[in-house]
Amino acid sequence: MLKSLRSFPASQIEGGESLSQAEIEENLGLSGWAHDATGIGGLLKVRIEDFRVEEVARIPALDSKGRFTVVRATLTNWETNRFLRRLAGACGINRNRIFCSGLKDKRAVTTQILVIDASQRKVESVNIPDSELEILGRTHQKVGMSDHDGNRFTITVRGCCDENGKPLEAKDAMQSVLEIKDGLASRLGADAFPNWIGPQRFGSTRPVTPEVGRAVVDGDFEKAVDLYLGMPGLKMKDDVSNFRKLWSESKDPKACLEIIPKHLGYERNILETLLDKPDNWVKAFRALPSSLQLLMVHSLQSLAFNHSLAFRINSGLNLLEPEIGDLVAPVQASGRIDVSKMALVSLTNLERCRRNCRLGRLAVTGPLPGKESAIAQGEPGVHELAALERTNLANVDWKVKKIPNLTTSGTRRPLTVTFSAFSVEEAPSMLDEQTSERWELGPIEGDLWHPEGANLRLKFTLPPGTYATVLMREFMRSPLDHY
Repeated sequence: MLKSLRSFPASQIEGGESLSQAEIEENLGLSGWAHDATGIGGLLKVRIEDFRVEEVARIPALDSKGRFTVVRATLTNWETNRFLRRLAGACGINRNRIFCSGLKDKRAVTTQILVIDASQRKVESVNIPDSELEILGRTHQKVGMSDHDGNRFTITVRGCCDENGKPLEAKDAMQSVLEIKDGLASRLGADAFPNWIGPQRFGSTRPVTPEVGRAVVDGDFEKAVDLYLGMPGLKMKDDVSNFRKLWSESKDPKACLEIIPKHLGYERNILETLLDKPDNWVKAFRALPSSLQLLMVHSLQSLAFNHSLAFRINSGLNLLEPEIGDLVAPVQASGRIDVSKMALVSLTNLERCRRNCRLGRLAVTGPLPGKESAIAQGEPGVHELAALERTNLANVDWKVKKIPNLTTSGTRRPLTVTFSAFSVEEAPSMLDEQTSERWELGPIEGDLWHPEGANLRLKFTLPPGTYATVLMREFMRSPLDHY
């Protein structure tokens, strides 16, 4: 039976033992597959350059008299929020005056459009390591979240192996990828896969965000801060482990600031706020970037969606074609759905809805719950309600009175999504100086990769809000910390 994180002893969640990899996968609803296969194993992001993301987006209309500066930013190993804060400081502006349409993977090379409320001359003077800003011009237009059309991925998986850890040759690994792709197509339609919300939304080795989100919607900001600072994870380095343990045992901001690792910038901001305003837990939580605060709530919603999708797969219900009681929505050209035109599937429109789903005009949806969210009826609704019960979200009202902008109305998300421009090929081996620490140490117990296994490069394009690691998970079948 899947267990909510809340059902584990407090010592596990709030500073004692970390959850096992299997428990994490189970609790995040990421323990099933749409197609039975063994996968190719392997590791992602062995090198930063092995994971590339290029935003597919229209450039805002340019005007030399525009207020904003438009740039194409290429970042290497930058978490988006951290970079935008650094950029804002360099431009002498507030972080809220920089606009982008999505947060990208950290350990990656990413390219995206930014709109900056600063002079072109000021932006041209910015020099931030591991970044490149290409000035495109001026504009009157901002960009908002998910305004882009999609993302183009180039991903290298290294150390491919079979389910027993035996290294795979490139031709065998490529054949397995194509067979899994065909297997997904036979169940879900051409070039489609389950639209799971990927492990990076939650934290693949430290799934802290949904539990912080749970504390936020419960109005318990002390617990939210406590979890964010002290919750342990798998394979933590000693300095991080010592910091989180000290917080859990002492709750002493000053002592924790003395040993906090340099890279834990968000944790440092929280502790400095507590040092200045002891016991002001709301203010401490608000030391996090606004987008990260909202991510905590969204990750809790995502937990419900993943479990709903898992229930549906386990029940044998079709993901592509609706059943009576399903909620379907039109699919736009970008691959996003129009939730404002959602329709309930009934006996009278069932065949028409199924036909339009097969043609890619409609999509069957699952819940991202909120205070006004709709739930399916009939058998699909039974599974959605079961997912809410399993994740302890059935009675949550989603109102965050102390930070109202974190209140969410809820929405729906397609159960499946399509990829395009897919290719797979053998990738060259790494030079010795390019290997990562994990690669040099070799596989440990529980890993599913082999240093003598094949290296493959996969390319594909996905709609906004879709996780490349989820598609790679279908091909690899590796533990979550391999992505």
